[in-house]
Amino acid sequence: MEPFKTHTGIAAPLDRVNVDTDAIIPKQFLKKIDKKGFGQHLFHELRYLDYEGTKENPDFILNNEPYRKSTVLLTRDNFGCGSSREHAPWALDDYGFKVIIAPSFADIFFNNCVKNGILLVQLKSKEIDELFDYVQKNKGAKISADLPSQTVTAGNKKYSFKIDDFNKECLLKGLDSIGWTLQFNEKIATYEDKIQSQRPWLVRK
Repeated sequence: MEPFKTHTGIAAPLDRVNVDTDAIIPKQFLKKIDKKGFGQHLFHELRYLDYEGTKENPDFILNNEPYRKSTVLLTRDNFGCGSSREHAPWALDDYGFKVIIAPSFADIFFNNCVKNGILLVQLKSKEIDELFDYVQKNKGAKISADLPSQTVTAGNKKYSFKIDDFNKECLLKGLDSIGWTLQFNEKIATYEDKIQSQRPWLVRK
C-alpha cells in the first residue's frame, strides 16, 4: 500500500445518495481474491446498458470526458452502504480513485477504504453542495486533498475535515492491518521467546 499525503485530480460528481456496495461492484464479479481487475466492473449497472458491459450508458458521468480519468469522487450521503465486501474499495482503487468526498459513509466501507489506501473525506452537506456546484460549473475541475493538514481545496475555497489519528497515521505510512502489526515484529518475537522459556507447554513443537 502506497503512503497517502496529498492528491490532486479531476473530480467526478456522482449525485446519488445511498450508493451501496452492490452498485459499486455487483456480486457476479466477486469471483477473484486478487485485488486487480475489478475497476472494469466499477458501477457496472450504471456504466453499461447491457449485462455484458459492451454498451456504455452515455448519461453516466464516468463515460464522458474528462471524467474517464477522474481520481476524486464527489458523492452524497451514506456512500458504501450495504454489505461488508472489501471488493468495493478494490474496484474504486483499481479504477483509479484516490479520494472520495461525501457527507457520510457506511462504517465498514470507510474502514475497508483506509485499509486499501483510499482517503475518505467527510464534509458538511452544505460544503458538499458547494463542491457539486463548483465541479458542475467548471467541467473537468480538479480538487486537491491534503492529509497532513486535513484540508480539501477546490478553486479558491478550502475545507477542513476530521480523521482519527490512527487512520491518519496508517494512510500517511501506507500501512494496512498487517503492515501495522509488523511494525512491532521485534516486540512480538521477544514476547514469543519469553513465553517459550517461561511456559514451554504453551508452545507447539
